[in-house]
Formats: sequence, C-alpha cells, structure tokens
Amino acid sequence: MGAVECILNRKNPLPADAKKSLRDLASKWEDVVDTKALEIIPLKGAMTNEVYQINWPTNKENVSRKVLLRIYGEGVEVFFDRDDEIRTFEFMSSHGQGPRLLGRFPNGRIEEFINARTLSAPDLRDPDISTRVAAKMREFHDLDMPGQKKAAVWDRLRKWLPTAKNMATSEEADSVRLDAIENEISVLEKALSNGGHIGFCHNDLQYGNIMMDEETKTLTIIDYEYSSYNPIAFDIANHFCEMAADYHSDTPHVLDFGKYPDLEERRRFVHGYLSHSGKTPSDAEVEKLLEDVEKYTLASHLFWGLWGIISEHINEIDFDYMEYARQRFQRYWLTRPALVGSSPSV
Repeated sequence: MGAVECILNRKNPLPADAKKSLRDLASKWEDVVDTKALEIIPLKGAMTNEVYQINWPTNKENVSRKVLLRIYGEGVEVFFDRDDEIRTFEFMSSHGQGPRLLGRFPNGRIEEFINARTLSAPDLRDPDISTRVAAKMREFHDLDMPGQKKAAVWDRLRKWLPTAKNMATSEEADSVRLDAIENEISVLEKALSNGGHIGFCHNDLQYGNIMMDEETKTLTIIDYEYSSYNPIAFDIANHFCEMAADYHSDTPHVLDFGKYPDLEERRRFVHGYLSHSGKTPSDAEVEKLLEDVEKYTLASHLFWGLWGIISEHINEIDFDYMEYARQRFQRYWLTRPALVGSSPSV
C-alpha cells in the first residue's frame, strides 16, 4: 500500500467493497505498477454523494491511471431510484453524453475520469461558456430517453413533502411555512399547466455538474441522479437559480440571489438554447420561454427546499442543509406574488 493511501485513508476510509472493485479494475490494466498503491483525492462540492479521484502509478514516467469513485450518500434513495439513475447513466454513456461506467459495488460505482475541468461559479457568467451550456442543455433535452414523457416534478414534490414533514422539527417546519406547501404545489401545478415543451431534463444543472475540455471547449454534463422528463423551463429555471450559489466558498450553503442572471443574460441564454435547433427563434418564442422559466423558479425553490430539509436529517456531508432550505423557501415566498399572484395560503 502506497504512503499516500495510508495518509489519506485515515481521513477518508473507503468501504472494503469499493477497494476490491478498484483493485479488480486496476488489475485489468497492464501498465498499472501496483493495484494497491492508489492515491485517493477527495473532490469538493458534492452534496449527495462522496466523490474521489483515484490515481494509480504506471510504468510510464509521470503518467497515472485515473478514475472517479462515487460513494452514495446515506438515505438518498428517498430522492431518486438508483436503478433508474444507473440506466440513465448507461444511456448517456452509449450516446456519447457522459463518462463510461467502469464498475459497481453495493454503495457506489466507478466512472471514467473525464480529462476536463469542472466549471466554477464565475464560469456561468461568461457569455461564451453560458451560450455553450445553453446549447448542451438543448442537446440533453432532445435525447430520446426511454420513459414516460410527462412532467415528474409535481409527483416528486408530493412524494418528498410528507417525508420532510415527518423529519422536520416543529421549529424547522414553522420557519419555512411547511404546512402551506401542499396547497402551494397544487397552486403552482395549475398555474404552470401550460408550461411548454417537455424534454428529458437534468434537474440539477449547477456548475459542478458541467465539465469543460480546456482545449476543445467541449462540455460534458455529469451526475444524473435527479434526471427525469420535465418542462424544459423547469431545467433552465433551476440552472439560473444555481447562479446564486458558490459551493466552493467558505460558506457553501449561502445563496446570493443578487447574482441571479439579469434579463439580458437570461435572454441571451434562452436565445442560444432555442437557436441550437438551427432555426432562429422569433422574439415571441424567446419571451414566452423567458416568462415560463421565471415562473418555474418557484418550483425549483420548493424542490430544493424540501431536499434541504430531508438532507439535514439523513446526510452526513458537511453542509448546512437546513439553512440552505430556509433560503430557498424564503426566496419562494418573496417572489411568488409577482410571478403567480396571491392565494389563501399567502
């Protein structure tokens, strides 16, 4: 066992079945010098799983074999079906949309290491990168993924709500007005019933789930745990909301909605998204999608607000999930009247 593994494993012990899967994989590569001499590098920014870069020395000087190891978070099956996620992962891989699946073990998997960098929060404000993200999102939405082509967001919110209620303390529930959310889901679903085109959506397109090859500028979207069919406006809205976050800061749970993209940025993104089909969109098409996207930010706030409450009680990752949830609900109640009007619950 290499010295690096000894040092890092005391801080980041890997499950025995993960180590076995890694060694079994490395044994298939003739250039790996020692299958047990693996370097383990924790990667920051993940909030559902623990993610590590794994390196092995090879017989080529200054060249190592690399893979990505993903250890699933505790209790996260409440959020999604892991088998569905694996099927999505394999579908994406077969269509050239993501990394290859190299191995599986009971509580995780090994993925191809993509030779690209993860985007940063400031990258999303770069006009060139943002336009590339819009085009890549359009490609993702146009994939003919097997499954029922209807909006999944409403069923998912209704599934998560009782779980959040059961787990939240009375103080937590009161702080976000959790008792009002059941009615809010119904109000939103009705208000957004004409929310436009359904596509296969990522549903979690934060900067950490987008990788870019520095030479070719090619983008790769990764991590499909929350992916499903949904209104494309929901996916775009969620991406815009993620611009308020910086998960690599000293306070990764803190959101700054002053960084939410302004109208010019949003219009540029939507125009690039619609233009990727090869047809120049009309002004009316751009404005309609922009309007739908703004309304769907409300669904995004409920989605990640409920996620935060549940995660607070099941996840051991060092992240203030409850404070994150409070900010998403606070933003919901603040923007809701202007976007869909008032209701008896407000």
